[in-house]
Amino acid sequence: MGSTNAEQQVLSLIEQGGSYAEAEVEKVFNALKPLPSPEFLIGSWNGGAFETGHPGSETLKKMRWAGKDFRGVDDVDPIIVFDDNDKRVWDEEWGNASLREMVFRGVTSTAMIYDNKPIFDHFRYVTEDLVMGAMDYPKYMAAGSTLYFYLARRK
Repeated sequence: MGSTNAEQQVLSLIEQGGSYAEAEVEKVFNALKPLPSPEFLIGSWNGGAFETGHPGSETLKKMRWAGKDFRGVDDVDPIIVFDDNDKRVWDEEWGNASLREMVFRGVTSTAMIYDNKPIFDHFRYVTEDLVMGAMDYPKYMAAGSTLYFYLARRK
């Protein structure tokens, strides 16, 4: 897939760090292309959140969020954290998840659906080794409030 302006903007946001207005990050996410298929995510990914003031960012910091592991479309560990020895481990409290294609903001792309929580993580393509995510948690977050994050494929 070729590079777009939105893809370059994601790379810049990650590189610069800092805080951003949620609307700014949302605009970039909405301009990204969909993933080619749910299978694209299979593998182990490191995670990071875009600081927009969303309360979920603080939750991820406190839990020492490391990323996500996708063994198959129906076999996902959605929350991997660092333990006291800085080893990546599955956080059982968050359960497992599966991947499906879903429409989000008018675009059909891959979504991760938590098995035991009303959470949908919607993904968009940045590069072969980087995706951007939008956590949709409508029953617990304010309407229109979305946690934006990214995943980098572990090599």
